[in-house]
Amino acid sequence: MPSVVADDIDILAKAKRALTGEYAPVEGEPYMNEAQHDYFRRLLQEWKKSILAASAGTLQQLQDGPMREPDLNDRASSETDWGIELRTRDRQRKLIAKIESALRRIDEGDYGYCEVTGEPIGLGRLTARPIATMTVEAQQAHERREKISRED
Repeated sequence: MPSVVADDIDILAKAKRALTGEYAPVEGEPYMNEAQHDYFRRLLQEWKKSILAASAGTLQQLQDGPMREPDLNDRASSETDWGIELRTRDRQRKLIAKIESALRRIDEGDYGYCEVTGEPIGLGRLTARPIATMTVEAQQAHERREKISRED
């Protein structure tokens, strides 16, 4: 089982590093101007590409054949590691759908605005989480409603 490198843990940070030296959005310029749309489009595409590259590596390892550990403890450990790896890849598969949705919102001109309130989400939040669809306040309200629903 390959070791997880710190670089691969945060694939978004890896995508951001790929764009280093290029334009980066700053407060004070018109919100969601063409340059910002282009930046976030490139960031989302780079993020998606990084996820797909990591997935291809996992797929290749699965195709190379099953692990044959003679010791039962080693085998159990390997199977646990593979289970974690496959769950991670499943979460990333779902993340790709969110990335594609964000790319569609950029094309439609809705990117960067809260789907609940219509207010700007903010460059800081979008830089930290480019797939965000709600402002921090709307997200917190949503999570409170979700928590109350679960408790009922």
